[in-house]
Amino acid sequence: MTRLRPSSAAFAKAVAVIFLACILTAPTAFALNPGEALDDAVLEKRARALSLELRCLVCQNQSIDDSDAPLAQDLRALVRARLQAGDTDDEIRAAIVARYGEFVLFRPVFAWHTAPLWLTPLLLMLFGLWLALRKVLTRQPDTPPPPESPPEAPPET
Repeated sequence: MTRLRPSSAAFAKAVAVIFLACILTAPTAFALNPGEALDDAVLEKRARALSLELRCLVCQNQSIDDSDAPLAQDLRALVRARLQAGDTDDEIRAAIVARYGEFVLFRPVFAWHTAPLWLTPLLLMLFGLWLALRKVLTRQPDTPPPPESPPEAPPET
């Protein structure tokens, strides 16, 4: 029994249509529920900016703005409530860090206890650069191979 295989052009078109559908529908897949948005556009813009800076502690690699976890919803509500109460962005960040720790920040502050986090990539790059320079500077010049000796003649009998 012979299986029909789609032509590569038809397959490419199908992949393109699926990709286009994903791109066009992605903006509608935000985690923010319509009831969470603030009426004041300026406060809502600040809330969205703060929500992008805070890590969802359930998802860990998503901001609370992108996460649909119940804890992220609670944190978004907390941010909006504190904004409506008149808190500054720094006060809101400080309150959330005091409650959940610095891990909640996508960009932790530079301090002694976070210095390894910030300096390790720089130190690794410098170490790699040092290794590369050492390898280049200590490389021996290419020497030609020794000339081949002529093949020995078999002994005569």
